[in-house]
Amino acid sequence: MASIWNNRISVSVFGETQGPAIGITIDNLPPGEYIDTNQILQFMERHSTDENGRPALSQVMSGILNSRTTGSPLCAFIQNTGAPVPEFSQINRLPRPGHADYTGTLRYKGFNDIRDGGHVADSMTAPLCFAGAVCGQILERRGIYTGAHIEEVHGIHDRNFNHVSVTKEDILAVRYKKFPVIQNAQGEKMLADIHSASEGGETLGGAVECVAVNVPAGIGSPVFNGLENTIAQLMFALPSIRGLEFGAGFDVTEMTGSQCNDSYYVDKHGHVRTASNNHGGILGGISSGMPIVLKAAFRPPAVIGKPQQTVNLSSMETETIAPASAPESCILPKLVPCVEAVVNIALLSHMLDYPHFC
Repeated sequence: MASIWNNRISVSVFGETQGPAIGITIDNLPPGEYIDTNQILQFMERHSTDENGRPALSQVMSGILNSRTTGSPLCAFIQNTGAPVPEFSQINRLPRPGHADYTGTLRYKGFNDIRDGGHVADSMTAPLCFAGAVCGQILERRGIYTGAHIEEVHGIHDRNFNHVSVTKEDILAVRYKKFPVIQNAQGEKMLADIHSASEGGETLGGAVECVAVNVPAGIGSPVFNGLENTIAQLMFALPSIRGLEFGAGFDVTEMTGSQCNDSYYVDKHGHVRTASNNHGGILGGISSGMPIVLKAAFRPPAVIGKPQQTVNLSSMETETIAPASAPESCILPKLVPCVEAVVNIALLSHMLDYPHFC
């Protein structure tokens, strides 16, 4: 099972959602970096809390001493505090629609942990959030800020960040909202739609927009080591992601070349900028100095409150699975910090090549 990512920084995720703990090991972080544990707790609280409202961070085992990175692997455990799930042995023969039960059973010959999703459950994004929180602190001390918001839920849209002139202040204005949108009125409409879906036993997906500001020009490499490549590889570690676009994304298909191209100019500080940002801050896999702009699309949660049809893999006949008693109607709020986290990891992995960064 591919649970290790290595690109200057090495990230290894371990555990299963119904095991005693999940966690992460991060290697090759620069030594001597100040890490504020309270800031990590704030970041983790945006992702998930236990039944007592505490962030899902348990214990840092190594890699930080006296609030500084030591240069050795940073290892963190997150205890699984949720209630045990019901017996899931039937999933080997009755795969749930929308889950990886069927594909995982084929790939691992039925020996994979199928309890509540095992190693591919939504809760496994918590270790990535921890890593992203650490990387984000290192970046922010150099002035690089990453921020995201819920851009869409079920066709209801929030206003986008300004792709040309988004600022650190714009990012921080959204970061700690309970329902992270730019326009609160649109957020209320989204919440009403989520509530309506929940009453009908349905779930909803949507999109998260993410930006990163003050990323210097010249970060990344063409072809296989582009900045988009790294971000995309990490982004697709998030369960339920179905699409990713940078800048204008698929809207470029409706543009002419002159409409799509971003004209260059020199600003009052003598920096080369572009008048628009259809390229999303990356050209040829290399940062242009403009804000990094991307949007990720996520499918609705697969556990729904309605009966669903599946195939009994023992008898090879169709059967009906009973509806879930309390499905989570929309997980986009907890996905917002996940998107920020993977972008932080990707940016720091490339910034380590930047002259005088460390």
